[in-house]
Amino acid sequence: MTVLRHAQLSALDPRTGALLVVDVQRSFADPAFLGAYGLDDDAHAAVAAAVDRTSQLVDAARAAGVPVHWIGLGTPADRPWRASAWLRGGDPDAPIGPDEPCVIGTPGAEWYTVTPGEGEPQTIKRAYSGFSGTELAARLTADGVTWVAVAGLTTECCVAATATDALQLGWPVLLVEDATAAYAADVHRAAVDALALNVAVVTDTVEITRVWAGSFTDAEVTA
Repeated sequence: MTVLRHAQLSALDPRTGALLVVDVQRSFADPAFLGAYGLDDDAHAAVAAAVDRTSQLVDAARAAGVPVHWIGLGTPADRPWRASAWLRGGDPDAPIGPDEPCVIGTPGAEWYTVTPGEGEPQTIKRAYSGFSGTELAARLTADGVTWVAVAGLTTECCVAATATDALQLGWPVLLVEDATAAYAADVHRAAVDALALNVAVVTDTVEITRVWAGSFTDAEVTA
């Protein structure tokens, strides 16, 4: 471990971290809902692995007493996201179609495989970032959270947007790479590289569990 990385991780108080779980919902994770995205077998496997790792991560956070914040997309059936409709189909005033993800009250908006525990806060967003138009920042501040770890789907979209806003609002960010995925390996890799450059320290489920435990020593530091 380099001097810089040891300093970065050691500076994080395990008692004041939080885990942000982003968009692990049926519209984005359930194979039955992903047909329109054109995933190949490797991409399906990567999404499944990320969901499994996220489940493990949630269990580890709970065991360590780390608060878990659930962030999900929720689109009102009568209020389309005009900019997204324009970007995807060229018509900003197009009505919501049958393939619209995470419409409130539909199966697509449900959590997939992992679910919030009793008392764990849920933030429903209308856009990519969990901080956009929500109370997430106020909740984290009120709870005394000083840094966050981010996991979920998809790496280049809602994970990246949420991590970027967290950094811009003052929270150091750890990106849990093996608990994230995109719908193509090259897209995931490019997103991780971009986030590592400007937004987050990239970690994995094993290391973040050690961070939560505060178990780093000077003996691990290399030049």
